[in-house]
Amino acid sequence: MVVIRLARVGKKHDPAYRITVADSRKYVTGKFIEVIGTYIPTPMGKQQKVTLNTEKAKAWLTKGAQPSDTVRHVLRLAGVETKPSKKQVKAAKPKTAKA
Repeated sequence: MVVIRLARVGKKHDPAYRITVADSRKYVTGKFIEVIGTYIPTPMGKQQKVTLNTEKAKAWLTKGAQPSDTVRHVLRLAGVETKPSKKQVKAAKPKTAKA
């Protein structure tokens, strides 16, 4: 499965992330298919820096790539619409009355 996820780069205590498209079986900072942007988080109260090629992001989403939860938030910051994540809910087991 193809996923869109963050790969950490940058210095110690100064994180920066690449937004990459990769095979889900590969290591996070290993081989990737394409880099579609960068994300630099900042302390609370300051503007976060997101540079993203929105056309490539939309193209990968239409091809079926699944964004991670954090990337889904970053895509919303950049103005790219994504489908909500599908969380599977297990049905409750029926309780049996003890006699």
